[in-house]
Amino acid sequence: MTETLISKVPVDTTTLEQIKETIKEKSVELLHLQFVDIEGILKHITVTSEQLEDVVEGKMMFDGSSIKGFSPINKSDLYLQPDLATFAVLPWTVESGYAEGRFLCSINNPDGTPFDGDTRNVLKKTVARAADHGYTISVGPELEFFLFKTDENGYATQEISDKAGYFEPSPHDLGERVRLEIYRALKAMGFTIEASHHEVAEGQHEINFKYSDVLTAADLATTYKWVVKTVAKKFGLHATFMPKPVFGINGSGMHVNMSFFEGSENAFYDPSDELQLSEKAYQFIAGVIENVKSFTAVTNPLVNSYKRLVPGYEAPCYIAWSASNRSALIRIPAKKGLATRVELRCPDPSSNPYLTFAVIASSGLDGIEKGLQAPAPINEDIFHMTEEERAFLGIDNLPGSLADALKALESGEIASKTLGQHVYSEYVSMKKAEWDSYRTAVHAWEIDNYHTKF
Repeated sequence: MTETLISKVPVDTTTLEQIKETIKEKSVELLHLQFVDIEGILKHITVTSEQLEDVVEGKMMFDGSSIKGFSPINKSDLYLQPDLATFAVLPWTVESGYAEGRFLCSINNPDGTPFDGDTRNVLKKTVARAADHGYTISVGPELEFFLFKTDENGYATQEISDKAGYFEPSPHDLGERVRLEIYRALKAMGFTIEASHHEVAEGQHEINFKYSDVLTAADLATTYKWVVKTVAKKFGLHATFMPKPVFGINGSGMHVNMSFFEGSENAFYDPSDELQLSEKAYQFIAGVIENVKSFTAVTNPLVNSYKRLVPGYEAPCYIAWSASNRSALIRIPAKKGLATRVELRCPDPSSNPYLTFAVIASSGLDGIEKGLQAPAPINEDIFHMTEEERAFLGIDNLPGSLADALKALESGEIASKTLGQHVYSEYVSMKKAEWDSYRTAVHAWEIDNYHTKF
């Protein structure tokens, strides 16, 4: 390991001592230093626990040119800076006299400055921007997933793991036991779990965890996806956060509940307002509505994402807000006071949570800074309106494809302003290549419909 040029990072000695005690008590031998790439895919480098001091001082180097979208080969040295608050012992590794632990890390340049290509650092910049206005950002994400059976080699099949429906218990819900083990693993890693249930579609599930500050929420969402997949594998199942894995049934969303706090007070709450929303809450809503088409390529990043955002499957595809209407893009949940929040329903769980939370918060901040006025709420069922009725009410559509979303992203300003030049340019290039690959491929549907007909 070459010596780092990074200046020594201040360490919370109390936390570090607690980590050392846990490592000793649980016999932790290996430490996984985790980070995400631009798409939000989890990566890690594994070191021995004897190297803990070097780990916390940010001395662990890796080759950034090996990570797509990170660094050119002539500037490849990057360093991992663990967040001590993310330390956890991996419950599925705990055996007699052996265990493994992990840290989530931010990424630094050799001179100690934050690496611009690290999406965790991107979110930190949005946190700092909110702090300049006196706000902290609170987020509660809700990530849905599907469980599929695997074949004799452990590879995913297209066979759904159960035939249960919304809130159904066992014996119909064959995923109940899997969710219980996921719950236990998450709880052991420090999550506060609030609910667990079968979702609307066959084979679809959801486990909800408590809201937190926005950076912690993104860390938790990233960890959650990893734990769900890891535990499902132990049951011979494949967990996927693909937005629309099965035609004809509901897809998976990642509803994002967000609120701004000023100190201990919820900045979105005003008990004197008819909907108990503050002026800042309305401005936040207006900012999200104004920018949503420009950031949909971030919150819904796959070709497959736009097969979920269609009428008839509960996913929003029309730009409107309401205090209760679940057909609207933005909903205001019933709980008020400290629980007052704005729920954006279009994001899906394939997105990078660091970037998704950043663009939503940044859009809301834009609305507050510019004093934007929210349009009137839509309380009718938008899904059953005619195109003419929606046009009369001024209800616009979300982009209908990844290509349309990328055009909107490039024509707007919110993504480039929020993501920074490095992540923005790499992300756009990556997603354009993805769309072009999809556009030029010959799909099974085309073979089924054209091969013998023409």
